[in-house]
Amino acid sequence: MERVVVVGAGQAGASLVAKLRALGHGGEITLIGEEPFPPYQRPPLSKAYLLGEMARERLFLHPEAYYAEHGIELRLGERVDRIDPVARQISLAGETLAYDALVLTTGAMPSRLPAPIGGDLAGVHVVRGLADIDAMVPEFAPGRRLLVVGGGYIGLEAAAVAAQKGLSVTLVEAGERILQRVAAPRTSDYFRALHKSYGVDIREGVGLERLTGTGRVEGAALSDGSELEVDFVIVGIGVRPATALAEAAGLKLDNGIAVDEMGRTSDPHIWAAGDCASFPHRGGRIRLESVPNAIDHAEAVAANILGAGAPYVAKPWFWSDQYDVKLQMAGLNTGHDDVVRRPGAKAGSESYWYFRGDELLAVEAMNDPRAYMVGKRLIEAGKSPDKAALADPQSDLRVLM
Repeated sequence: MERVVVVGAGQAGASLVAKLRALGHGGEITLIGEEPFPPYQRPPLSKAYLLGEMARERLFLHPEAYYAEHGIELRLGERVDRIDPVARQISLAGETLAYDALVLTTGAMPSRLPAPIGGDLAGVHVVRGLADIDAMVPEFAPGRRLLVVGGGYIGLEAAAVAAQKGLSVTLVEAGERILQRVAAPRTSDYFRALHKSYGVDIREGVGLERLTGTGRVEGAALSDGSELEVDFVIVGIGVRPATALAEAAGLKLDNGIAVDEMGRTSDPHIWAAGDCASFPHRGGRIRLESVPNAIDHAEAVAANILGAGAPYVAKPWFWSDQYDVKLQMAGLNTGHDDVVRRPGAKAGSESYWYFRGDELLAVEAMNDPRAYMVGKRLIEAGKSPDKAALADPQSDLRVLM
């Protein structure tokens, strides 16, 4: 593995090249990114950075000099046009680059509103990269009217920032409730009440029919027949894995770029990691969109490129910051048939524990880091607490372990 080329300079790509060097790889490493910025953290974009509480330089995972100091060729603002698996080379900007191992860490792309319903109007934004946030920062002036489309974590985090900055915020969610895809009804209730306490107008079971305006968005027509006057729109309706390069190269796809337990694609010389990759998990396949998975998966793939032969075992965990509430989640609640609520020690703190039968699958904790840490350790150890003891706030969480 003399030359390793990594396409995608996000969290996964940066973690992978750093791990290769840390494990002693002495060959050439090239990291290619489409954005003009060195690899950076994405979670603060829709929170601290958008609030103006974090400088751009603090987002960067490493100073740009780090890459040269570690013998990593960092190529920014460049787009890979094609992979030639037979010749083992990629094409970009009129040149070809050979590889012994190619790693795709291309991440995911935000879903956008279709142009026929106003998705291409000025003032319609998505939350994904630095350029997206920089473009919307001037919009956040007190008193302006924001429409957020989508009641997932991205939409709710954007709504929280806007409300804190004194904007008038309306959020529409086409599903029955916010966070419907990822959380229990009680968690939805918790965050609905939280946002309403800050003046956010949340409308569930209401979709967007179209945006209106001449050149720039001025209004919105909703599925319940109501109309809104808006100054700008933030779209948070999910992401899709960036698989165009892989598909054109003939690689197998399955809700992303399909890899085996080592991180190898259907081509033995091409690997994938992070948001763009789906991998084996508990008899099925999953694709995780999270910073922890991007790091852990990328580091596991780096080790396997160098011959470790160690299957990647995901330990899913996530977080979301909204106002003064930190939501922490561990595990995956898919297939649960019971949810146990545990009150926290402080006002406003509580946790929800997801079970399938008597098996603990996942935990969600709001301002309750102890419950989160205990739940995470139990899930990783394959242990399940007694439900009655769990629901009793007088029981000691440490005993449950």
